[in-house]
Amino acid sequence: MTAANVATSWIIAPTILPAITAAVMILVWRRDIQMQRILSVASTIALLGIALFLYGAVSDGQTDAYRLGAWPAPFGIVLVLDRLSTTMLVLTAGLALAVLLYAIAGWDKRGRHFHTLFHFQLLGLNGAFLTGDIFNLFVFFEVMLIASYGLMLHGGGARRLRAGFQYVAINLIASSLFLIAVALIYGVAGTLNMADLAVKAREVTPDNQALLQTGALLLLLVFAIKAAFVPLHWWLPATYAAASAPVAALFAIMTKVGAYAIIRVFGTVFGDSASGDTLAAVVAPWILPAAILTLAAGTAGILASRRLLDLAAFNTVASMGILLIAIGQFDADGLTAALYYLVHSTIAGAALFLVVDLIAERRGDALDALVPRNPISQAPIIGTLFFLIALAVIGLPPLSGFIGKLLVLNATYDASQKWLIWAAILVASLMMTIAFSRAGSMVFWKVKGQVTGPTWATAHVMPMIVVALLVAASASLAVFAGPMTKMFQATAVQALNTPAYVEAVLGRRDNVEPQRPITTPAESATTSPAPVPAPAEH
Repeated sequence: MTAANVATSWIIAPTILPAITAAVMILVWRRDIQMQRILSVASTIALLGIALFLYGAVSDGQTDAYRLGAWPAPFGIVLVLDRLSTTMLVLTAGLALAVLLYAIAGWDKRGRHFHTLFHFQLLGLNGAFLTGDIFNLFVFFEVMLIASYGLMLHGGGARRLRAGFQYVAINLIASSLFLIAVALIYGVAGTLNMADLAVKAREVTPDNQALLQTGALLLLLVFAIKAAFVPLHWWLPATYAAASAPVAALFAIMTKVGAYAIIRVFGTVFGDSASGDTLAAVVAPWILPAAILTLAAGTAGILASRRLLDLAAFNTVASMGILLIAIGQFDADGLTAALYYLVHSTIAGAALFLVVDLIAERRGDALDALVPRNPISQAPIIGTLFFLIALAVIGLPPLSGFIGKLLVLNATYDASQKWLIWAAILVASLMMTIAFSRAGSMVFWKVKGQVTGPTWATAHVMPMIVVALLVAASASLAVFAGPMTKMFQATAVQALNTPAYVEAVLGRRDNVEPQRPITTPAESATTSPAPVPAPAEH
């Protein structure tokens, strides 16, 4: 068996492993938190190893497909592996391991079934990144969301319950819209397999184009809710600020699922550089204005925040604005910048939620409120971590946020709204600098009285190590920006190559590029039609 065949047989592993892990923990070690921790960490490490193996298997640029039950596409369920999906798998597994190591310091004991829900969440995330079918994208979205409902309420409390109700309500609406969009697209195209849809969408008759475009716009609306587009962002700050620190850090990848879905559906499936009337062209005019408004709303929320958790939550909204500006270019340079910034913002956003938790744990009844209080224990270390994370989030050198924003600015250099984009990003960076400077000075400088918080003898060291590792990951992303950018550029080019995606899944490239004839006129003239068989006699 060749290495390629081995890799193909492992495509399903990122969905099977967390499902088995969650089932074993709920059925066998339901009340044994120590065994749950051991199994959870071991499974997540194995998941990271599998993700890295799969990334290496497609690093040569190939796209591979796993057909469940050996049913041929588009009739069966198919999982598709390429650079884009494996990048998301590696990012998810790496973040999950960091969050898990932080949680086992005590957060996982504050509610029931944390580890089970955690792995069901990974099942939904990995499935969403791997699926080659829009309906199964909906299914994995629901798996992911059901698990996130439980994680959102982990630890209890009135604030979490109130925010959880809003979170459930908005996502139920999004799920309903998703089903309507799926029904419209299937009714018009007769397929939901992404590769087959890339072919069939270009064969839809003019009288059905409006229905297909409506389905596409509804999909964009659903993905916009997941990605916290303005004005559909209102649920995110309350939800993320109310969640426990490890859950909020894991949720840093949740909004990226919406961004990934936009890239996959409107870049790979509905996009085609050879045709100007594709569904990507239909939704493109909506993305850039919404992205700029999202950046503005997130920045305004950061400035208005009176709690560190609100600051971290609105930073998630602002970072999605910058990410969507890059995605909205729908070209290789824009997508390269988007992928770099996606990885950076996920790491930095998760680190921000975790360092805020470290601060709140040491401030007594003030928690994360931006009011003067006593100095905190381990202030030099935690203050340094907060300062470095703030640099990364704002986009100042030397960490990855600076390079990420430079890539986005460079990718939009030839855009028709270049000056608006540049002004929005640079002004937002200035406002964020002011807000984070004010927050840092309030917590670490405007202090008086005795030191509060756990001493070195009683403090858990692992949470600080995890945050330091996330900061180191951001620094590494900056140090190796050159090779990382080349990798993301190759990923972007492959993600926009619809014919190669169709060929990998369906085994053909026909009708993907409508401006290229399938047969030449000479071939048509010399090819006689197949004989029509005579009707059978009864």
